[in-house]
Amino acid sequence: MKRFSRLFSELDATTSTNEKVDALVRYFTEAPPHDAAWAVYFLSGGKPRQVVKTASLVVLACELARVEPWLFDECYQSVGDLAETIALVLPRGEHTSDVGLAEWVEQRLLPLRGLPDEEVARRVAGYWAELDAQGRFLLVKLVGGGFRVGVSKLLVQRALAAHAGVDAKRVAQRMMGYTDGKVLPSPERYQALVAQVEEGVSDTLDEGQPYPFFLAHQLDLPAELFTARLGPVSDWMVEWKYDGIRGQVVKRGGKVWIWSRGEELVTERFPEIESLASKLPNGTVIDGEILVWRHEQQRPAPFALLQQRIGRKNVTRKILADAPVSFMAYDLLEQAGQDLRAVAQRERRTRLEQLLAGSGFLLSPVETAESWLAFARKREESRERGVEGFMLKRMDAAYGTGRTKAEGLWWKWKIDPMAVDCVLVYAQAGHGRRSSVYTDYTFAVWNRAPVDKAEADAVLDAIARKEPAQPGALQLVPFAKAYSGLTDEEFRQVDAIIRKNTIEKFGPVRSVKPSLVFELGFEGINRSGRHKSGIAVRFPRMLRIRHDKPLHEADTLETLERLLAL
Repeated sequence: MKRFSRLFSELDATTSTNEKVDALVRYFTEAPPHDAAWAVYFLSGGKPRQVVKTASLVVLACELARVEPWLFDECYQSVGDLAETIALVLPRGEHTSDVGLAEWVEQRLLPLRGLPDEEVARRVAGYWAELDAQGRFLLVKLVGGGFRVGVSKLLVQRALAAHAGVDAKRVAQRMMGYTDGKVLPSPERYQALVAQVEEGVSDTLDEGQPYPFFLAHQLDLPAELFTARLGPVSDWMVEWKYDGIRGQVVKRGGKVWIWSRGEELVTERFPEIESLASKLPNGTVIDGEILVWRHEQQRPAPFALLQQRIGRKNVTRKILADAPVSFMAYDLLEQAGQDLRAVAQRERRTRLEQLLAGSGFLLSPVETAESWLAFARKREESRERGVEGFMLKRMDAAYGTGRTKAEGLWWKWKIDPMAVDCVLVYAQAGHGRRSSVYTDYTFAVWNRAPVDKAEADAVLDAIARKEPAQPGALQLVPFAKAYSGLTDEEFRQVDAIIRKNTIEKFGPVRSVKPSLVFELGFEGINRSGRHKSGIAVRFPRMLRIRHDKPLHEADTLETLERLLAL
């Protein structure tokens, strides 16, 4: 844990990409393979399972530090991060542990699940006594399932490639599925990531191994400037951008694997796709989108219907009937065991069309138009079609890895987000460098339009007096949370207003006297029985603060209902 703790400190102390890579290379050079295997897992986004409830850790920390819960809460409000607060209030450790990361995770932390509360408390107290403040901080993050660090998977891949002298693209391919969580990290899996191969010799992939996904850059440019930036439309393949689960279908050795873009193996959740893919030739890998497809309307169903399938491993007949999925094929990455990623886009598309003819797979339709302005007019049909806009792919482009700096090959030309004007009602501190600033906000709309400013002001005064809303009366109804879209300076300004207008504190959350209107953008909207408003939105983000708009002119539930009908 000492070595991993030092690495975490080095990564957290710099914003320099090169310094982060250097720190990672040093760690991989020094760490034994078993520890390095777990480090790669956590640093690449692998989620540690929560083995102890956060509330139990707080109670234990208060007992050991001999502080009252109210005082701990005050410390937490000041520090802004729960793990850091616990690490700071605990007494100094009696000695420093030399136990490695793998042993900490496999022999100490994972066995805590299912133990009696008293035994968990005894063990965790002993573990804290072995660590310094930084070690305790990391331990709480790992035990509580909240570990995050400021490095990307691409940086980890770069560092492994530099450490092992292996091409970074090869490392990226080997890492696909590494953080799936169904198989624990091991020395053997780590050694496979950094194994040397002879020049020109292909890797022997695990049978079901997918390829790294190629990701597009957002295109924010008026259509009038497309020709100057992109060239003629004839150089591009233009497809609709669907809102589903990006995935790869792999058929090798008579078996089928379905992978999500999040590198999760999801084959058993989508038996319809598995059945179709079983008829594909061996040595086939297809990139595409998992969708609930309405064949009679020739359009996808709302993403909310697909969500019914995402978290289910046991798929019942009812679910299959209510939310039948299809696979919209975009690209052919492997054919007859041959890696096609270096082949030009137009050739891969031709092969894909030939392969899938009569297969039952959906094939992403290619749109045509005589100019970019004509495409812009056609793009206005997006919401009617249930799509997010267009994908633009250069006809001569190879299939790359991740969202790299190789701009100009794939673009996503999305429609403008849906937007409503809403009111800030709750706030919570952020994480990392924003842990001392309130950046995570909950927004509300009126249940109906206020008659006038006076009626709205009466509601705001009642909120400030902590009076509960009366059934049927005018009130603000929370409907969305967002934490992105503002500049650091705007966050600081809003933070000051939140602190000045706090009504109540609920742990890390503050209820705020309504005083600010925001324009909130989001990609999709659907009904939801889990929310008080009856509505849920996808990918909400703050577009701007509406200092120009009074609170009584904020939008209503009726506004959201109208957006639902689009």
